[in-house]
Amino acid sequence: MTVIEATQIQAVALPEVADPSRVAPKDARQLTKLFFDQLAVLEEGTREYQYARNTLIEMNITLVRYAAARFRSRGHDEMEDIVQVGTIGLIKAIDRFELTREVEFTSFAVPYIVGEIKRFFRDTSWAVHVPRRLQEARIELAKATEELRTRLGRTPTVKELSQLMSLSEDEVNEARVASNGYTSSSLDASINSSEDGEAALADFIGADDGALELVEDFHALAPLIAVLDDRERRILHMRFVDELTQAQIGEHLGVSQMHVSRLLARTIAKLREGMLTNA
Repeated sequence: MTVIEATQIQAVALPEVADPSRVAPKDARQLTKLFFDQLAVLEEGTREYQYARNTLIEMNITLVRYAAARFRSRGHDEMEDIVQVGTIGLIKAIDRFELTREVEFTSFAVPYIVGEIKRFFRDTSWAVHVPRRLQEARIELAKATEELRTRLGRTPTVKELSQLMSLSEDEVNEARVASNGYTSSSLDASINSSEDGEAALADFIGADDGALELVEDFHALAPLIAVLDDRERRILHMRFVDELTQAQIGEHLGVSQMHVSRLLARTIAKLREGMLTNA
């Protein structure tokens, strides 16, 4: 089916695109407008809406690769992460785009994609996340330290740095501590111990955290809870987050305690089955 034929189809019918990621850029531009027209009138959550939205994402994935190419020096492994993050930006652009803007979708989407990638680098370049102001203070601290070291022929004091940077000594010390978060050492790194000879850093710090298994369970449960219907999720929230009794839940829902008990048991059984299936 050609693009011209597709645009002649009634508004309620969208063309079947076998492989949206392989649609030529020229055709993708026309089809994108057609799919956005349909997206505006379809009911969110329906199969047709999801098809239109997913096709828009796949047809425009080349925009993500185009934006990601700016960061090709990062290496092959990290490029995969960049494309994934850029795709999030593309999805945000699709969800926020309106044809009434009278602007090409590509012009609208690229800033979202690039912005998401830059945010990814800002948040992950540091080994430990620190506030933005401290990230910037670290850069200024490095410049001031190098300038004073060259001028004085020695490592500058905190007082000298604070005078040059127009910061208090406490703020300079805070920036120096924050600098330690920029890089990290592997727990498997070898260190010399006077008593035990060579050992790994992990031998001296940390302990088993029994709560880690709970974190894994929470992550496994999240997608299962997401597919429950609204009432099932509401009952779980009232029971295990608000800690209401079954009788109190029944009052909220206008049903008997016995009915709440059956619904709760059925929902928990469904989650348990999903956990065992994915184990």
